[in-house]
Amino acid sequence: MRKAGILNRHLAGALAELGHGDGVLVCDAGMPIPDGPRVVDLAFRAGVPAFAEVLDGLLAELVVEGATAAEEVREANAECAALLDGLFPALELVPHERLKELSARARLVVRTGEARPYANVLLRCGVFF
Repeated sequence: MRKAGILNRHLAGALAELGHGDGVLVCDAGMPIPDGPRVVDLAFRAGVPAFAEVLDGLLAELVVEGATAAEEVREANAECAALLDGLFPALELVPHERLKELSARARLVVRTGEARPYANVLLRCGVFF
């Protein structure tokens, strides 16, 4: 068993398989899950684990070269918008329907227990060198 970092074996294994340019959708409990990508569902109950907690853990493990979120997050979930803006200064915003289309090409979907609207972000993996 790992002493630190991500303990969920499914998530740790999926992260180890990612490469440059691969997409990772970190989403709330209400986001439609596309067919195709590997899914690691961490949702335990409403709000657990929180989107911010999961994102924090993932960012400790991944190199991210870009992020995309739904433009609707600005009005519908100010707390999430502030979090994403703080983490990703070059955050790309697209309509929610477009985010769902882009998510279908993700290699991995990590579902959180978040129960607030538009707590979703599509990460594009980078390289550490």
